[in-house]
Amino acid sequence: MGKVIDLSTRFKATATAQPSAQAVNVVDYNEQKQKILGHERRQIKRTILTEFVSAMVVVPEKGLLKVAIYDISEQGISFDVEAEQGAFQANEEISMRVYLNQKTYFPIEVRVKHVTVEAVEGVTRHGSVFTHQPANDAALQYFVKFIEAVSHGLKKDNGDLMVTKIS
Repeated sequence: MGKVIDLSTRFKATATAQPSAQAVNVVDYNEQKQKILGHERRQIKRTILTEFVSAMVVVPEKGLLKVAIYDISEQGISFDVEAEQGAFQANEEISMRVYLNQKTYFPIEVRVKHVTVEAVEGVTRHGSVFTHQPANDAALQYFVKFIEAVSHGLKKDNGDLMVTKIS
């Protein structure tokens, strides 16, 4: 514990000293770390949704393709397509169906912003933004808020024992 080097005198000395060919700059690591944290890539809160709700995308002239929703935010949604199924292209507009149960779905329209191959997971992840549809905008925002609120209290069922009757 007695081997801590006190650089505080060096900070003051370099602040007042004239620059020279031999001057060394001392960088405050915490200050640099705070700058980096201040420039985080994501500005929107997102909710991880893997296997929480089911979804399908409409493949024109072919039908529906099951996808796994990865996350959702107020601005968009990302979803995974199994690698062997192919991938959508950046800027492609897609119709999605987010299923609340086996037969009831919420339709949304998205535009793919980026496509990333996740080789370890065997999927292609598609980051997309919602396209504005006046008829669905309010419902979509409520849906996102609902998902965010519910996801905080989710529990995993580990195969709890089921009863056949009460008495």
